[in-house]
Amino acid sequence: MQARRRLAFLYLIVSSCVLAGVLFRFLVNLDSLSLILARNHLVTSSSVEFSWDTLLPSQTLAWTKCYPGRECARLIVPLNYSDPDGPEAAIALIRRPSYLPEGSKDYRGPVLFNPGGPGGSGVDMVWKAADLLSTIIGPQFDIVGFDPRGVSRSTPQSIFFKTEVEQELWGWKSDLIVNNSDSGVARTWARAQVIGKLAAESDGGYLRHINTENTARDMLHIVKAHGQSKLQYWGMSYGTVLGATFAALFPDNVGRLVIDGVVDSEDYYATLWSKNLLDTDKTLETFLTGCVEAGPEDCAFWAPTPKDINNNLTTLYDSLRSRPLPIKTDQTYGVLEYGHLKAFVLAALYSPYALYPALAQALARLAAGDGSLLFSFLFPPPYQCACGPSEAPYDNLREAQISILCNDGDDVPDDLESSQKYFEELYESSDWAEMWARIRLDCVGWPKFPKDHFQGPFVANTSYPILLVGNTADPVTPLWAAKKMSKGFNNSVVLTQDSPGHCSVAAPSVCTMNHIRNYFIHGTLPEPSTVCEPIGKPFPESIQVASPFGQSAAGEHATQDPLMASMSQEDRVLYDAVRELGKKNIISNPFLGFGPLF
Repeated sequence: MQARRRLAFLYLIVSSCVLAGVLFRFLVNLDSLSLILARNHLVTSSSVEFSWDTLLPSQTLAWTKCYPGRECARLIVPLNYSDPDGPEAAIALIRRPSYLPEGSKDYRGPVLFNPGGPGGSGVDMVWKAADLLSTIIGPQFDIVGFDPRGVSRSTPQSIFFKTEVEQELWGWKSDLIVNNSDSGVARTWARAQVIGKLAAESDGGYLRHINTENTARDMLHIVKAHGQSKLQYWGMSYGTVLGATFAALFPDNVGRLVIDGVVDSEDYYATLWSKNLLDTDKTLETFLTGCVEAGPEDCAFWAPTPKDINNNLTTLYDSLRSRPLPIKTDQTYGVLEYGHLKAFVLAALYSPYALYPALAQALARLAAGDGSLLFSFLFPPPYQCACGPSEAPYDNLREAQISILCNDGDDVPDDLESSQKYFEELYESSDWAEMWARIRLDCVGWPKFPKDHFQGPFVANTSYPILLVGNTADPVTPLWAAKKMSKGFNNSVVLTQDSPGHCSVAAPSVCTMNHIRNYFIHGTLPEPSTVCEPIGKPFPESIQVASPFGQSAAGEHATQDPLMASMSQEDRVLYDAVRELGKKNIISNPFLGFGPLF
């Protein structure tokens, strides 16, 4: 069931390499990655013995023990809020209860989390990372995740295929690169037409109700089911669209609201996806300059100047574009193509502190003619499926993603010429468009449901000011968007983190986490124009450093950062939490979960 979560596992797996303490240990860890990949391929919430079918949906939150240390529930909500007595949906929820004893005067209620996407699973996020999230925001809160309507364990589920194997086989016929050939845009357009027809054919009258406005209404329903009136929320990436939508719809119900890695919601609801790539090349520059500064001992793809490294990377792109590499190892096999390399580079830009050293090592091996390491990062062992008649509902990340973003946004013209024009215009602004353009193109041929849901404006005087967080070099949600969105919400504040990566957890900044913690606990906002620095660099020096919890894991990197030297015990705990959080792949990615792409 988990075959399509390739880059979700990629982040988790590669993080073990980033912790290597010296270069030879780093190489040993990398050589064993295929075995680690096979092991971690199975370690997800779905592999723990718990059946959501045993949870009956209810009008109240009936929490039941599910995964270790977690409680789960299914909450009934109206499928159509304009018809509250009509068909129903059931939202899957998970929580890690507050550490405080029941009835404590310090208990502060639930904080809801959304990892982005759209289509990301909040259940997976809280299952994997609730303890770390609690360390950051405080033990006073319940950590609550939910699968938005149409997603994963929530029902009805957005599903276009009859079986998992049917979905998998369709996905493997897709191209990562829109312009992979002269007919690439046309091929992407044609496949989207097919998906639109499959979606319409599989729709049981529920599909049009899978959108962000209804999910925002579901969140208010969840808050009220907790006996609360105001939402406490931390949303990342697409989760910022959800948070901004909630704030605009229900300004009087905002308690604490953090939106982190902010999307331009106006651009999103217009289905343009045209402003995301403004800082992608700026983020890539941090890899190039960081590698030069790290030197050949700590960056395997080192060259004397950033331009030299970029030229070497371009050479690898050109080589794979003209001559893909056959791969056969003991664990897997396949063909490594240009699009795979481009996808891994973009994945690393999302999580520089977790992936830059591994990216450099993979590039160095590829330059030497060995693509097996890069391939092992991207692909688990060959897909296997029992394919029997009792096959359970499969993971539907891509179907849910397409359903939400295509329902949310303005209709996309169905003609091929409009798709070609859109790609050409986006490509003029960034060559990353050859991958990014498919997000909008996926909506070609989507059923023409009425656009009677909320699409803005994003202007409100919220009952408590919003905190927006943005990185100075975010590859897909530029800081510019946070500043733009802040203008619509009275008294909101933008907190800037001076780091590369997607969302604040991409880099370990105790400064940022302290501001987020103080906001949730005390309601304290940072001063306008506050800039937080991360601790350490994406390419750290290969020196061991002790942990406050005892001897650090073998091969842990030191930062040589003065901020680390002056850190209090409390801040060190916070630092360890955010650093670990950055390795958990809690942020969903609307593009990089590329197996299968439709």
